[in-house]
Amino acid sequence: MKNKFISILAVFSLVGFAADNEIYVDQSGTGANIDLEQLGISNIIGGLNSTAGSVNAFDLDGATMTLDINMIGATNKFLGDIFADNFTGLYNFTGGTNSFTIQVDPTDTYSSDGSNQNVAVTGSGNTFTLNQGTTAIAASLDLDWIIQGSNNTVTSNINIDGATNYMDIDGSDNTVTYTGTGVNASAGGYFYLDHTGGSRTFNIQQLSTQDNDWLKIMSISGTSASTVCVVQNDQGTSTSC
Repeated sequence: MKNKFISILAVFSLVGFAADNEIYVDQSGTGANIDLEQLGISNIIGGLNSTAGSVNAFDLDGATMTLDINMIGATNKFLGDIFADNFTGLYNFTGGTNSFTIQVDPTDTYSSDGSNQNVAVTGSGNTFTLNQGTTAIAASLDLDWIIQGSNNTVTSNINIDGATNYMDIDGSDNTVTYTGTGVNASAGGYFYLDHTGGSRTFNIQQLSTQDNDWLKIMSISGTSASTVCVVQNDQGTSTSC
């Protein structure tokens, strides 16, 4: 594996009736293909806010790479930093009360453009945070969410620059907070939210300052109480929900 460094440490322990698995990943170099799978409860793929056995790391650095994550069980955590260009991320979660916190290239190391990420969730009470290009540009990002379950919380902040964000949610009492920002002339973004279920809370802000943003929402929630807030701001007067 020329010009690559990969360090993976898996720690397995048994406490009472709960199995706690921990994976430490520190990878640098281009062209990596990483496939990680955990089954059970209270597992961690380390990085941001790692606890349990103080895992930390989960640091992926490289111009191109593919990351495939499969976590099956409850109270699992997938945390970390990804610094990549032309990056493919496939994340599958089955179970409840799981936590997913990822930031992609927040310091503009590789510009975080050309990424294709897919998040598939089956379960309830999960919390997901995905921030991309926080101070960089997520050019041509293709981000897809398929969420089946209730009481899930999704937060995403993207420096969009032509990004596409598609979210399909089937379930009640889900909360979505999305902010798309961009200051370049090509910074227009597209967000499509398709929802079916009971009460929901949507807070969507599209804040391109030199281009158009596109938004499509299709939501079927019956007579349940819901909150939907949409702000599109092109260098106008500051507004909020």
